[in-house]
Amino acid sequence: MDTDLLRTFLEVNKTRHFGKAATNLYLTQSAVSFRIRQLEIKLGTPVFTRKRGDLRLTAAGERFVPYAETILQTWGRARQDVALTGSYQQQLTVGAAAVIWEMESCNEWLEKVQAVKPDWALRTESLSRQQISNALLEKIVDVVLTSEPPKLADMQQMRLTSFELVLVSNVPDQDMDSIVELPLVYLDWGTRFGVEHGRIPALQRTPVLHSHGCQAALRFLLNRGGVGFLPSMIAQPWIDAGELHLVKDSPAMANELYMVWLSTNDKHEDIEDLVGNLSE
Repeated sequence: MDTDLLRTFLEVNKTRHFGKAATNLYLTQSAVSFRIRQLEIKLGTPVFTRKRGDLRLTAAGERFVPYAETILQTWGRARQDVALTGSYQQQLTVGAAAVIWEMESCNEWLEKVQAVKPDWALRTESLSRQQISNALLEKIVDVVLTSEPPKLADMQQMRLTSFELVLVSNVPDQDMDSIVELPLVYLDWGTRFGVEHGRIPALQRTPVLHSHGCQAALRFLLNRGGVGFLPSMIAQPWIDAGELHLVKDSPAMANELYMVWLSTNDKHEDIEDLVGNLSE
């Protein structure tokens, strides 16, 4: 399978427009159309329905999207693995949700890995929570950093650190009664957080912003105002500066960050050795 065909297919799916996809890929529109026809010939079925002003995936195209994404990710990883120079003996691919990558503890962890394994090359991947299990099972990533380890057979885990999610507002002197009048910013931290959040009566309303990124939630609170949970390490500098304020008598949600991997991974022994070094 020509990876250029896959890349073109995904770009057309993202833009839903042959001309915009062509611009983004630095191709002509006719070249993009040709690549999509070639892909459809190889697959033996159309992947898009083409009506004037309305470009949509067919049912087959919908099913093909995750395969195309997986093939491209695997190909990119394979190219890096094969191209390792004499200075690097191993590559570790690390996956995490975007909200996790925004935490400073993740950067610190990557630096520790490089310090104890200077002959390893590191590759990071951003995953949705729904992709984490498949990414491990299909060996798209070697390890995952997460606050909610998936329930998989052969899964191993190592606790990296703990942190809290704290309820903050840009308005001072707020309590659990007064925040009912403020716009709600919902930083999506996963299933367990959602359950706990749903038990707080003062926060049961439609959020003005539902975000999967810490920075988007933070900027909205600072610039537009409202109330919402943020990781304490991200909120604290703004609390110290007087631009955000802890809501009085609000609950803090304790979380832990884990490194998880599968014992069936080809690099299991190397990962175990890394864990031993990090634990010392």
